[in-house]
Amino acid sequence: VAEKIPFTALDAVRKHMLEQEFPMDGIYVAHDSMGYARYVGRGNIFNRLKARHRAQKLELVYFSFYVVLDKKHEREIETILIRAAGPQLQFNTRKKRVTIQPGNVRDYEPGTHFYERQSKKGKKTTPRS
Repeated sequence: VAEKIPFTALDAVRKHMLEQEFPMDGIYVAHDSMGYARYVGRGNIFNRLKARHRAQKLELVYFSFYVVLDKKHEREIETILIRAAGPQLQFNTRKKRVTIQPGNVRDYEPGTHFYERQSKKGKKTTPRS
């Protein structure tokens, strides 16, 4: 819905969204002065962005947000954004996991499917009845 809007416009964007009766929940991203993502979250977009900006007023300059109509995908999209931004997210200390290893079953989010790469070469055997 919005990409890299200055935090000074937060109240005006919120007012416009309310007037147009758009949903107020979704995924949000807070960016620094260079436009790099520093925090990713989900929930009530404007309340959370306002709180995040108060916590890091000098560091955060822009915000982006995405309204996800199907709520079951919010967590998945948030996780993708967090993992894609990785070390840039200075303020996501609880959410980002820098120790994630490729193919580690312990790193999946509940409710998602996990596919593990076959580690043994050769023909697969099927159990006999």
